[in-house]
Amino acid sequence: MAPDWTRGRPAGYLRGMITGPTSHSYISQRVRLHYVDWGNPDAPPLILLHGGRDHCRSWDWVAEELRHDWHVIAPDLRGHGDSGWSSDGDYSVRSCVYDLAQLIHQKKLAPLTIVAHSYGGNISLRYAGIYPENVLKIVAIEGLGPSPKMLKERMAEPIAKRMHTWIEAKRAAAGRSPKKYATLEEAYQRMKEENGYLSDAQARHLTINGISQNEDSTYSWKFDNHFRVMVPYDLPQEEVDALWRDITCPTLLLYGQNSWASNPEKDGRIANFRNAQVKIYENAGHWLHHDQFDRFAAELKAFL
Repeated sequence: MAPDWTRGRPAGYLRGMITGPTSHSYISQRVRLHYVDWGNPDAPPLILLHGGRDHCRSWDWVAEELRHDWHVIAPDLRGHGDSGWSSDGDYSVRSCVYDLAQLIHQKKLAPLTIVAHSYGGNISLRYAGIYPENVLKIVAIEGLGPSPKMLKERMAEPIAKRMHTWIEAKRAAAGRSPKKYATLEEAYQRMKEENGYLSDAQARHLTINGISQNEDSTYSWKFDNHFRVMVPYDLPQEEVDALWRDITCPTLLLYGQNSWASNPEKDGRIANFRNAQVKIYENAGHWLHHDQFDRFAAELKAFL
């Protein structure tokens, strides 16, 4: 009989645990970055890119569904999972776009397909606009970033105030130690609090792969706390819009009905895409690919 922690996983999960994935690394901007490779190198390449404060093993259920038809590669963003931390705490979209471009360039993955979540979606959509010839299809789960309303409110603050807030936040992050949990069970409960839609099996898997044990036997999340420090400025929104307009491949934009993220069909951002469709997932939040896995997996396969 399968152990309790395997219940609720897709068919073939135990087989996947036995056979892979394998861990690898590459260098980008002097940082050693980690990724897992699910094998099948003769199949078409497909990258799964996670969001902020997450890790590459968050995609395991999806990778299990796709690995027999695709060469699935799932990177850890800089400062996340088993990737190195940026020495200056720079986790801007700009730096992460370069990291993604380097992975695709170094491993000769283009042309490829990309499936990405949240911050990973933001990164991937910009890459697809910079290198439209390299991306055959792209799926972005809540990957457009803050809503136009949120951006307008943020940009209404004078740049001096935004810079001042950023400097103070960086100083605070430099003096703050990562939160420690006495036991794995305590960290698991925190994971459940973060997303109430997760099954027990999902929450345990995400916790085990997203945490490290400290020398004093406590546990801390793997991601760098400096990731939480929001950069004071980004590309002007009209330039981000221009990158989206340069995407030529079929694009699927997915949103959870109960998420904080803004629906691009309602806020107008869909107008910046040539060939995109939006789908809304009921009874789902920001992690809809976990919250409604069966529907997501079926629609993902149909789109691909």
